[in-house]
Amino acid sequence: MLRRLHKDQPDSFAFTPANQAWAEAQITKYPEGRQASAIIPLLWRAQEQEGWLTRPAIESVCNMLDMAFIRGLEVASFYFMFQLQPVGSVAHIQVCGTTSCMICGAEDLVSVCKEKIAKKAHQLSADGKFSWEEVECLGSCANAPMAQIGKDYFEDLTAARMGELIDELAAGKVPTPGPQNGRYAAEPLGGLTTLKDFDSGQKKYNASVQLAVDIGDTVKRIDGTEVPLLAPWQGKSANSNAKSNTKAAKPAQPKAAQKAKPAEKMTPAAKPKVEAAVAPAEGPGTKPATLDAARDGGADNLKMIKGVGPKLESLLHRLGFFHFDQVAAWTADEIAWVDQNLEGFKGRVSRDNWVAQAGPLSRGEETEFSQRAKKDGMYKK
Repeated sequence: MLRRLHKDQPDSFAFTPANQAWAEAQITKYPEGRQASAIIPLLWRAQEQEGWLTRPAIESVCNMLDMAFIRGLEVASFYFMFQLQPVGSVAHIQVCGTTSCMICGAEDLVSVCKEKIAKKAHQLSADGKFSWEEVECLGSCANAPMAQIGKDYFEDLTAARMGELIDELAAGKVPTPGPQNGRYAAEPLGGLTTLKDFDSGQKKYNASVQLAVDIGDTVKRIDGTEVPLLAPWQGKSANSNAKSNTKAAKPAQPKAAQKAKPAEKMTPAAKPKVEAAVAPAEGPGTKPATLDAARDGGADNLKMIKGVGPKLESLLHRLGFFHFDQVAAWTADEIAWVDQNLEGFKGRVSRDNWVAQAGPLSRGEETEFSQRAKKDGMYKK
């Protein structure tokens, strides 16, 4: 199936402070130079925050990972888990249409979705609350037919129960996921034939359903307020900054309020504008010497430094840094100052060792990264 970006796109995207902290922590899972491996979790987090995956969100994630925009679009358009068009504000319903579910009545479930939501897949309902699509096997064949709504499976469905689920969600209720015909899990419909001493009476629901019930909202999208464990692999628990910033984080705009504009051709080659200077942040270090503008020959392509993408290059320009020799001359105290003032990218100078990379580039030499970037056409000047 051909998957394209939606024709109407919001003007911009930014992670909430809590989600930004989470995303930066995910990047640390991967070895130096392999940050692009974080593309799927970061795109997924962006989709959870906004409801669907927008072009600005894809570009923002690519900037964080120093990837060409087209690489991000390749991932987003390949995996059907990413929704490239607006979805229902309450729920997006994915009806399994593969063999087991089809035999057991998936077509009837699709008919209900067409009647109650929209005639065609991926269309929004009249009130904007719902959307639907038919998907390939979701792996719950023993409980066919089934559908995924939000994070959870609703199994052993009938057309009547599917209609009731949509009505309940529309009324603001939170239906309990799992088997809808009284089964505990995936035991035979006629009752247990083995492991008959198994006692499910100690718990009302199986583990998966119990977790959804404990959360209390099976269709709620992740928005960063959960303050998850950010980097347990580094011994870091929930981030205190994320907690303090959660209330101040501006929630994603409702879809109806987003200012839309036509989708543009995705390209990382556009030269960033030099915006107003950045107000220095308080913190450690000494501010390096800066320039008001690039020298007569024009600014160096700072994106040839591994770890500097288009967004960071624009930020460096605003801070007063345009040339490799400026970066190469930074002392330890000056590195500390720049690291502190990189807004959403604090610590990037030290992490990617910009100074060591900038030295050869300032002398007209190439680094392994700059050679690869030029060969792949990643960043044009």
